[in-house]
Amino acid sequence: MTPQQYVQEKAAASGSSFYYAFLFLPAPRRAAITAFYAFCREVDDVVDEVQDAGVAATKLAWWQAEVAKAWAGQPSHPVMQALMPLAADYRIEARHLQAVIEGCQMDLEQTRYLDFAGLQRYCHLVAGIVGEVSAGIFGQTDARTTAYAHKLGLAFQLTNIIRDVGEDAMRGRIYLPVSELQQFDIKAHEVLKRTYSDRFTALMRFQAARAHQLYDEALALLPEADRRAQKPGLMMASIYRTLLREIERDNFQVLHQRVALTPLRKLWLAWKVQALGRVS
Repeated sequence: MTPQQYVQEKAAASGSSFYYAFLFLPAPRRAAITAFYAFCREVDDVVDEVQDAGVAATKLAWWQAEVAKAWAGQPSHPVMQALMPLAADYRIEARHLQAVIEGCQMDLEQTRYLDFAGLQRYCHLVAGIVGEVSAGIFGQTDARTTAYAHKLGLAFQLTNIIRDVGEDAMRGRIYLPVSELQQFDIKAHEVLKRTYSDRFTALMRFQAARAHQLYDEALALLPEADRRAQKPGLMMASIYRTLLREIERDNFQVLHQRVALTPLRKLWLAWKVQALGRVS
């Protein structure tokens, strides 16, 4: 299997909304975003799939060294072998990949966030930086697009957090800030035991409202000059925001299930943005 085949399979197997946006890109840009996304999946899987925290930390340290080696001209992993020939063309730097790894390391060291400011730092590393790199690959020409990408990444990550409250609780993690749990009189054990209540629903409505506000703010920040090039990001925004609305319509039944859109619906939403140029 070639490095290119490896990253393609890694990206496709994830079933992520991101994959559907990649389909509409020209081949060189699609190759770059697929390789970068495969890297993100590799390091994220270390945290989600490795049960022993010590082993996971060792694996992330290996990835830190692999990134350094790759930028020194010696990539050994197929993901890095696929990414490195394209990195310079799309201004992908080692610091971007190291930041994503740092965010994954936070998952090993931290299962609670005291306030939203602390959560934002985590979201910036695992999603804002991903948005920044993606915007460059898509064809950013205006420096102001970076602020849009960071904010959109935050909106995506908050949507993920809302969707995955139950799954994260099974791993002993609560990303909802402690100060906001207290604000809505929710005890941590209620989340960890996946117990529904009117208070939980109110807390989740608060989270969803903030995510919607971030989507609006992000879209308002996108410069008109980059709107066409950033269509893949707008496709993802349409898919993720539709998912968020589905969760709202389902009254935040996220503790016992993972709400998801069908592949066909994701493809339809992506195509609508490609054809009509606007986010649903």
